[in-house]
Amino acid sequence: MTRDATRPLAGCAALVTGASSGIGAATALALAAEGAAVALVARRADRLTDLAAHIAGKGGHAIVLPADLTDPDRARSAVEEAASQLGRLDVLVNNAGAVVPGAFEDGEATDWERMLALNVSAVLHTSRAALPHLLTAADGPRGVADLVTVASAAGRVARPNNAVYTATKHAVVGFSEALRKEITQRRVRVGLVEPGMVTTEATTAPGIGLPSSVDPEDWLTAEDVARSIVFMVTQPRHAAVNEILLRPTTQVN
Repeated sequence: MTRDATRPLAGCAALVTGASSGIGAATALALAAEGAAVALVARRADRLTDLAAHIAGKGGHAIVLPADLTDPDRARSAVEEAASQLGRLDVLVNNAGAVVPGAFEDGEATDWERMLALNVSAVLHTSRAALPHLLTAADGPRGVADLVTVASAAGRVARPNNAVYTATKHAVVGFSEALRKEITQRRVRVGLVEPGMVTTEATTAPGIGLPSSVDPEDWLTAEDVARSIVFMVTQPRHAAVNEILLRPTTQVN
C-alpha cells in the first residue's frame, strides 16, 4: 500500500464489522474513498462480496471475511485474518449490533443474550484482538490509529421498551471511555459515534417497532453516520474527536 497525500487514509487498512448493509456498508465505502483498504466483516458473505466488488470498481481494495461475531473465537480470528491479509490494521470500526425492542417484562432471554453478545461481547473481543495491531500502526508514518465504536443515543438517554438494548449501549460507552484513558497516550484514539434514529435495514424491518417520536422521513441516513466516522478518523494525529452524538434535527431524546 502506498501513501497518497490527497487521501488521508491512503496506505492504511481498516476493518468494519456489520459491513453487509446500513451504517457498516456506508462506512466501508466512505473509508475506501479516503484511500483505506477495507476488511468487510459480517455474516452475509454474498452482501460482502457485492460490496467488495463495488469498492474495487471505484478503484479501492476490500477483502471479505464472513463471520458471526457472537462467536468469540470467530470475532478474534476475523481481526487476525484482516491484519494478515492487509498487512496492518490502522482503523477498527465496531459497528455490528442488534436491537429487539419491547417491554422488558415481555422479553425473551434469547433476544437479550444476542444483544449482549453482539453489542457488547463482540466489541470487547474485536477490540482486544485489534489492539496490538493498532498500537503497531500508531508508530508508523501516520502516527496514530483509531478504534471507533458505533454506540447509540440510547447509550446516553434511557428509553422505555428498550431496556436491554439501552443497557448494552451504556456498557460500550463506559468501556470506550475507560479504554481511551488506558491507551490514548500511545496514540490510539478511541472514539464513540452515537446516532439517534437512523434509516437502515435493521431499523425499518417489518415488526421492529422502534419507539420514536420523530417522523421517519426526518431520520438520519447511514451515510450521515459514515461521514461522522470518517471525520473522526481523518483528524490530524494531534487531534482526537472522542465522541460524536448525532441525532435527527427533530429528535428530542
